Amino acid sequence: MKQKVIILTGASSGIGYQTAKKLAKEGHIVYSAARRIEKMETLKAFGVKPLWVDVTSEESINKAIETIITTEGKIDVLVNNAGYGSYGAVEDVDIEEARKQFDVNLFGVAMLTKKVLPYMRQQDSGTIINVGSMGGRLTIFFGAWYHATKYALEAFSDALRMETKQFGINVVIIEPGGIKTPWGYIAADHLEESSKGGAYEKQAHKTAEGMRKQYSGNMMSNPKVIANTISKAINAHRPKARYLIGFGAKPLVFLHTILPTRWFDWIMMHAFQT
Repeated sequence: MKQKVIILTGASSGIGYQTAKKLAKEGHIVYSAARRIEKMETLKAFGVKPLWVDVTSEESINKAIETIITTEGKIDVLVNNAGYGSYGAVEDVDIEEARKQFDVNLFGVAMLTKKVLPYMRQQDSGTIINVGSMGGRLTIFFGAWYHATKYALEAFSDALRMETKQFGINVVIIEPGGIKTPWGYIAADHLEESSKGGAYEKQAHKTAEGMRKQYSGNMMSNPKVIANTISKAINAHRPKARYLIGFGAKPLVFLHTILPTRWFDWIMMHAFQT
């Protein structure tokens, strides 16, 4: 296995944390990036090098890239994993919150990608892995803005893959299903908060409670499943363009493809009902 220099965002918990740990144990040089740098201290024991990065801050991204290039002289892999779920009815969610969702889940990805690409082009090689979601191929109840960012990430990744092929750069999108991370609780909290006192409050509360119940149970996949998939893509000579993996991902995307739209709407509207 060839040692690679990797920068990975959103590494303070969940998928990012497990991925950074696994890649470092495999012998790669891993720079973990997140705002909560204190949450990454324990990764140092595995050889991971934490960096404070806010993916919406160009200054922090520039500093991180400069640090890696100065120290290592190259960047072989970028894993864009940072993101969060902000759920709520379109009527309820403030437009500023919607913009923040795009800033983190899409424009942050784009900004970091733009900074890394010149170095990858210069070395005629590289891999960019965007951690999306099965939610980039179907939409869950009350998830308009989150799913809009993930659908956009799918298109962004497809375009980027075609553009960079001539430079020997691989672009991969990981599409996790239900993964047991804090994501579900954060999304549920946003949903309840946005709906308070509004026309959707009753349905939103019921859906949020259902989300918490499912994410506290044993159905969701372990984040290590996604970490293993990211590792597979990084170490592959020719990685797949897409990896659809995790609880519910393949069957739900299949149902979305074959069922009439209103039938699938009904399934999504009742998926988290308790």
